[in-house]
Amino acid sequence: MNTLRKLNVTVHRPMTLDASTVEVRTLAWLAAVVPPLNVRDIALVVGDELIETPPMLRSRYFETQFLKPIFASYFDRGARWSVMPRPLMTNRSFDRSYALSTTGGPTEPIHHPGTHPYDVGLEMMWDGAQCLRVGRDLVVNIATKNHAMPCDWLERHLQGRFRIHRAYKLCDSHIDSMVIALAPGPLLVRSREVADYLPEAMRNWDMIVAPEPTKNSFPAYNDDDLLLSSLYIDVNVLSVAPDVVLGSVPK
Repeated sequence: MNTLRKLNVTVHRPMTLDASTVEVRTLAWLAAVVPPLNVRDIALVVGDELIETPPMLRSRYFETQFLKPIFASYFDRGARWSVMPRPLMTNRSFDRSYALSTTGGPTEPIHHPGTHPYDVGLEMMWDGAQCLRVGRDLVVNIATKNHAMPCDWLERHLQGRFRIHRAYKLCDSHIDSMVIALAPGPLLVRSREVADYLPEAMRNWDMIVAPEPTKNSFPAYNDDDLLLSSLYIDVNVLSVAPDVVLGSVPK
C-alpha cells in the first residue's frame, strides 16, 4: 500500500470479515463466507460507474458488501453505481459444460444437479476480472452461457458509452491470466496465440510473451481445495501509469 501511495494512488481497504460470520444462507443454498481477498474480481469500474458483478461462487455472494462504504463515498461524489442481476445459484443455475470438458474453471463442485423449487435455468454469473479495459473498449472473456448473459447486459447497459468485444474461451474465467494491457500499445500475453482471440484492431499491438511459470512459484494445495487461481497468475500485474508497472515478487 505504501508503494501505491508514493505513486499518488488513492488506496481503499474493504471492511474486514467479522470472526463470528462463518457462513451465509439463502433460499437455495448454504456456504462458507470468504473474506474480501480479491476485490478486483467482484466489481467493474468503467468511466464514472461502479458495477457490482454477479458472483460465480456462492461463498463470494455477498463479497461486495465489504466495499459498500467505498462505493457509497464515490456515489455521494457523483459516481454512478449499478448492480447486475443477482443469481439464485441453485445447482441448475450453472453451465457446467466448460468445467466438464476441461481441467480448469473455478466453479461449484456440482456432480448431480438434481432439482430445486427455485430453479430458474441458467443465470448470470461473471466476474469483473473477465474484462480487459482498454479506453472505451472492453474485451470480455466468455467460456459459458453464465458468462454470455452478463455480457449481453453490459452491451445494453453501456450502449453508446463503451464498445464490447467478446473473446470466446480465451480461458476459463479471468482474462488477466492471459492478457494484460500494460499501456497504450503493448500487451503482456501468455502466448502469441492470445492474439487470435482479441479484436482485430488489437492483434497488431506489441506483445510481450511472459515466460512459462514454474510450479515452485505457486502455492501447494490439497486435492480437494478449491483453486481460485492458477500458475498463470504471474501475468496479473498492475499498470499504474503508462511507464509504471507493478508486479509481485515470490517469497
